[in-house]
Amino acid sequence: MTHPSNRAEVTRRRWKDVLETHADVRNAPVSDRFWSEQDTWSRDHIRAVQDQKVASVAPFLYENSAFYRARFDRLGMAPTDLASVDDLIAKWPVITKQEMMDDVTANPPYGTYTACGDAEWADRGWMLFSSSGTTGVPRVFRYTHFDRQFWEQANARALHSGGLRKGDSALPLVGFGPHVFAWGAQYALAAMGLPVIPGGGLDSKARVDLIQRFNPSTLVCTPSYALYIASVMEDLGIDPAASSVKTLVIGGEAASGVEGTGDRLKNLWGAKIAEFYGCTEVSPHCGGYSCAESQSGGVPFMHLMEDIQIWETVDAETLVPLNEGERGLTVCTNLCSETSPHLRFLVGDYTMLDSTPCPCGRNHLKAMGCMTGRADDLINLRGIKFFPVQIEEAVRSVPGTGDEFQIRLSRTDSGLDTLTVVVEHTDPGAAAQVAAAVRSRCEVRCDVDVVAPKTLPKSEMKAKRVFDERNM
Repeated sequence: MTHPSNRAEVTRRRWKDVLETHADVRNAPVSDRFWSEQDTWSRDHIRAVQDQKVASVAPFLYENSAFYRARFDRLGMAPTDLASVDDLIAKWPVITKQEMMDDVTANPPYGTYTACGDAEWADRGWMLFSSSGTTGVPRVFRYTHFDRQFWEQANARALHSGGLRKGDSALPLVGFGPHVFAWGAQYALAAMGLPVIPGGGLDSKARVDLIQRFNPSTLVCTPSYALYIASVMEDLGIDPAASSVKTLVIGGEAASGVEGTGDRLKNLWGAKIAEFYGCTEVSPHCGGYSCAESQSGGVPFMHLMEDIQIWETVDAETLVPLNEGERGLTVCTNLCSETSPHLRFLVGDYTMLDSTPCPCGRNHLKAMGCMTGRADDLINLRGIKFFPVQIEEAVRSVPGTGDEFQIRLSRTDSGLDTLTVVVEHTDPGAAAQVAAAVRSRCEVRCDVDVVAPKTLPKSEMKAKRVFDERNM
């Protein structure tokens, strides 16, 4: 009988071999249109690679993750029961954030849901990332240098699709820290051989000076910070659209799928948007990304990299898989990591999936309408449910509103839940327009507080806009 530790190492080696077999590690694009030939794989070839990866990763996780071993055993399943994508979807229930939170609470500080132990971390550890913890206990994920090369290539594919080419230079306007989006873009830019102008640790006026002095073609930041630094430039008498910036690589928050936000960014900067979507648990590298056609009119969408991830939508209540074209919550299986592959994790963003080929030449699934309205963010006010992005769309629809806004939920002494939307505007009379726009989109009455422009706090990370004080 093979010793358990030997089985763990054998399955790890087999899994890494499969990853390397299907990798395309490069430092230059395969053509002007595509970074990698993987972008143009047929759907049959994509599925064949997915099936091979599922069959290999299941035994690897069973032998190298106590979390997965316990789950297989609890379900009465053997790793060999998952030999294809069809097996995975039919037999393996989705994994929720709560399961991971329970695991890390019982096994601090790392939990047992990843396949990176102390030995792997000491031998080839690269970087540790953590979920925000805004919806519970933060979940920690350790990645190795073996993982890093796959991150770089996935992100390079996304940035190349977004239009970045030799001759471009990038200015990241982030403080990095645990920001997976910023680190992922940074390493991809290095893999692509593109120069970077460091912009961390500076105030906004100093960053404007960098733009004016060094003429970067690309900014890397959140949508809310792109709006903010544009307003700083305007205060200094500088037109953002007249600057050197031609591309906004944005991530961390929804943008293209939010009516009004994408257009506001494009109009302010006179630039195109390259959207960069992921989540810490299963797609810390780029999961969704833009192409030239994705924002050319009509319904915006994102491409998904199916050779390294399996994407599904499920019903929000039952978690039953939905058919293509039905709007539901996203579920992702990550097939691009030595240390943190995950099987059917409930990411929880709402979207619709479409497998029709894109005019850009990519055959992978598209997320129609992009990713908007994460289930965790759902607001329930007096039985009426809506998402913060609906409030954002209402605010953006009123001319003259500032870039920032706040959603404040409170409870009166009599137990009535109330909603107040705080907006920036020069005209106090704009309150009635905002209230009407909110009611038309969310079917709920709200109070509106109008404050002076540039009053609300700004952040270069994810903007905090929802303040729920009902249980305080």
